[in-house]
Amino acid sequence: MTTAFDPIAATRAKALHGLPIEIRVCVGRARPRLGDMMSMAPDTVLPLDSRIEDKVGLYVGDKLIAEGDLVELDGDRAGQLAVRITGLPDRGDAPE
Repeated sequence: MTTAFDPIAATRAKALHGLPIEIRVCVGRARPRLGDMMSMAPDTVLPLDSRIEDKVGLYVGDKLIAEGDLVELDGDRAGQLAVRITGLPDRGDAPE
């Protein structure tokens, strides 16, 4: 199926590409008891339900947009965390 070129839609789509978005990286969940949470102090370690080698989820709002691995940057950004994208969910709603 061929669709006609819509210059107004193309201009709007191009404008949207420059908008910043916030991506949330989910590395795991913690499930402490409320009493434990209320007694937490500096230096308390809160265990997560994931391991360092587990995939992390990347979300925009509540929508999973990708998964990846945590990595540490080198050079002048040494010590900074980053995510290497390893997978994208099936985009059944994306145009062909």
